[in-house]
Amino acid sequence: MNITQDRIDLATATMRGIPVTNIPAIVTDATADLAFGLLLAVARNIARGDQLFRSGIYPGSQSNHLAGAAVTGGTLGLVGFGRIGQAMARRGRGFEMKIIYTDPRRLPVEEEKKFEAQYLSFDDLLGEADFVSLHPQLTSDTQHLMSDRRFLQMKPTAFVINTSRGPVIDEAALIRALKEKKIAGAGLDVYEHEPLVSPELTAMPNVVLTPHLGSAVLSLREGMANVVVDNTIALIEGKAPVSCLNPQVLKKLF
Repeated sequence: MNITQDRIDLATATMRGIPVTNIPAIVTDATADLAFGLLLAVARNIARGDQLFRSGIYPGSQSNHLAGAAVTGGTLGLVGFGRIGQAMARRGRGFEMKIIYTDPRRLPVEEEKKFEAQYLSFDDLLGEADFVSLHPQLTSDTQHLMSDRRFLQMKPTAFVINTSRGPVIDEAALIRALKEKKIAGAGLDVYEHEPLVSPELTAMPNVVLTPHLGSAVLSLREGMANVVVDNTIALIEGKAPVSCLNPQVLKKLF
């Protein structure tokens, strides 16, 4: 099965003459905003501090109880440097972060200069980054991209952030890495067996969890709904939809 399109078997749909449409790239900034929010929240113990304060615990402004990791000046490692990865790079530059990235397709040097980004191999990126932010497409090659071996390559002070697709991380391996303090923490918006999440993850204070909120912006959701309606109306009227993943099917329909 081709899992590139999020559980849609595109090859079989094409073989059966079924058009498959999607939402075009309008979620970039919303997803990058959330990814950077998770990065800040887990590094600076924002979510944990909120929980403690609501429960009546106030460690005090000089206490080290909630002391976290510095973000400004850190190294942001981007796994996947498409639209969302590049949007994260722009946000990281605002925090004076060093930007490193890995991707199957390296950008031209002039593009790298625009983002002040350095290309590294996946292995080298994992060993250098303070924050590993995942932005690859989900394919058979990227499923369980983050495994036991990969977590061991990260610094024990580093954090992993995932707003791409849940199965990019082997969650059992992530739990082991967190338990054994192979990495410092994680910020997750997507899960391997979504909507289920391991109780072990929910119990960890160094993990920040959100329920797949990447596109949860009211104005954006309205735009997404409009695209779905426009695609549907176009197909009913015998026209090409705004976005179609298998346009070869349309030639047979119209």
